[in-house]
Amino acid sequence: MTRRELLSAGAASGLLALAPKSFGASTDKALLGGSPTAFSNRVRAARKNNQQFDIIEHCHQLGLAGAESILPSPDPEVVKSIRQKVDGWGMVVILNAPLPKTESDVANFDTAVAACKEAGAVALHAAMTQRRYEQFDSLAAFQANFAQCQRSIALAEPVLRKHRMRLAIENHKGWRAVEQAAWMKRVSSEWVGVCLDMGNNISLCEMPDETFELLTPFAIFSHLKDMGVEEYREGFLLSEVPFGEGVIDLKKRVDQLRQKDPKMLFCLEMITRDPLKIPIYTDKYWATFSDPATQIPGRDVAKVMELVKNNVPKTPLPRPDGLPPEEIIKAEDQYNLACIKYARQYLDM
Repeated sequence: MTRRELLSAGAASGLLALAPKSFGASTDKALLGGSPTAFSNRVRAARKNNQQFDIIEHCHQLGLAGAESILPSPDPEVVKSIRQKVDGWGMVVILNAPLPKTESDVANFDTAVAACKEAGAVALHAAMTQRRYEQFDSLAAFQANFAQCQRSIALAEPVLRKHRMRLAIENHKGWRAVEQAAWMKRVSSEWVGVCLDMGNNISLCEMPDETFELLTPFAIFSHLKDMGVEEYREGFLLSEVPFGEGVIDLKKRVDQLRQKDPKMLFCLEMITRDPLKIPIYTDKYWATFSDPATQIPGRDVAKVMELVKNNVPKTPLPRPDGLPPEEIIKAEDQYNLACIKYARQYLDM
């Protein structure tokens, strides 16, 4: 199926009609779920119309084994509603809840973790950073933020241990794998690990082999994605693309993580948006890498640029910005369906 065919195919009703009705109960299959950002355009449309978008229900309709969602409230009725869906549909669910920043936040975090567990969550997810090269103008600002992240986890860990709830911290374009892995070793807790995103660290001039080598030992679940790359004047573009069209060896990565945990959940994260600009030829990009301990070796930059030059996209990277909202949602639906089909056919999900 070409990208043009995907974009011209039917909208949501057609997507749901074609989607698998059940993910099956076979334990030899990898578990495929959905992440919120895979449906971000649907979420925005629902908010604009003052409607609720239920990602757990949507993933169930798509025949997925699980979902990553947000705990909207620790209210017992809300918790009960989530639990009924999780149990009734036999799904694996990971929830997001605000982490404590100070001692005064710990009690609320305790309440939230207890509610997530009661709702049936197997783990929590946290994306603690923005894009490092956009967020910070100096090494000092990055270091202050990283210190705050570490304080937050130090406050959270005893609560997680108390409730026996794991927290997966995403490699969210904020830390290179060597930095995050060293942090996880310092924390040294079975309740704190990693949501291993398969493509984010390319933005930090890091090859997937290195990301996986360093972060797989700490992985709790994964954001499953393929990445397209393309040169532009100030560096390179990085874009989620339909599975099989990018530079990630998905079969190798899924197998690698399943060796660590056969029951690991892989959450589809085909984000339908314009490509991200990775401006490696600008001073700002390098502002947080001025310390010898955080410098990016020149050979890593060379490897990533070789990856970019050797993988010119066969079809244009997705560029939905500027399209009518209904066309963007249609594209999102069809990209997701293409990824699900690929995962079933080639990734044994």
